[in-house]
Amino acid sequence: MSDDAPATPPARDAVASPGDIPLSESPPTSSPVAPGSPVAPWRRYVAIGDSFTEGMCDPDPDAPDEFVGWADRLATLLARVARVRGAEFSYANLAIRGRLLDDVTDRQLPLGLALRPDLISIVGGANDIMRARVDLTALAGRLERAVETARSSGADVLLATPTDPAGAPLIGALRGRHAIHTANVWTIARRHGCHVIDQWGFTALQDWQMWAEDRIHMTTEGHRRVALAAFAALGLGPHDLGPHELSSHDLSSSAVGLLSGRAWETPLPARPAPGRAQWARQNRDWAAQYLGPWVRRRLTGRSSGDQRLPKRPELTRLNVVD
Repeated sequence: MSDDAPATPPARDAVASPGDIPLSESPPTSSPVAPGSPVAPWRRYVAIGDSFTEGMCDPDPDAPDEFVGWADRLATLLARVARVRGAEFSYANLAIRGRLLDDVTDRQLPLGLALRPDLISIVGGANDIMRARVDLTALAGRLERAVETARSSGADVLLATPTDPAGAPLIGALRGRHAIHTANVWTIARRHGCHVIDQWGFTALQDWQMWAEDRIHMTTEGHRRVALAAFAALGLGPHDLGPHELSSHDLSSSAVGLLSGRAWETPLPARPAPGRAQWARQNRDWAAQYLGPWVRRRLTGRSSGDQRLPKRPELTRLNVVD
């Protein structure tokens, strides 16, 4: 989700405690593997986008007021794959919360490609979809031109569909827009040989336990699972990680040899739904703390990302620790 979208999946109370989630032994059949993917591991990964790729709301334990997020977690996994294969790995993240797709494609993309990545994730459009008016055909055209530019540079491209907002308050009314954008992402991916994180079909994300209190951004658990889905969408699995045990920051404390199945797609155990009075109180508090400020920003033409800079503007070597 994004800065401009103050609601998400169907309601359930509380946030889950992150647990061990095994990776899949094989990539999902629905995500095309780019025909030009290198035999050697990717060595230079650049992520561009909005608050989703910046990592809100997955707090960085080592940096107050900063976030980790799915892209950082994916980079950690890719760094491990590179190390197993005897290569170095570098990572940059240029995403900034609240950005529309034109900022992602017209400003972030040139900066990202100047870093000469061999893999770039381009995820945006959610803020555009939440606008009162949006031309979804034009939005898809902008995204496709960005993909064409990235692919012509020699980089592999990772895209992501929106999540399915079925049954969600407020944003559920825009399900049709999300569905069209999802179809457009898949069409672009097929035309240009991109990898795709299929969040639309990721039903475990339709659970409030995967979303933060602002009902806009994912929790650590949500980002953790998306990173695992991205790893699988890139055609990678536990066998690519080597015989090392992953630390909790690397997404799991289970030994690689024990990782099997697609447990990261499994929904969390259901928690009791809040009573009517509790739900009304939660909605009132949410509206005061999150919806009101969002409306004021929209009315005044401001964004939560104003004056913010990318958290990782340059490619830096990413070291992994056993």
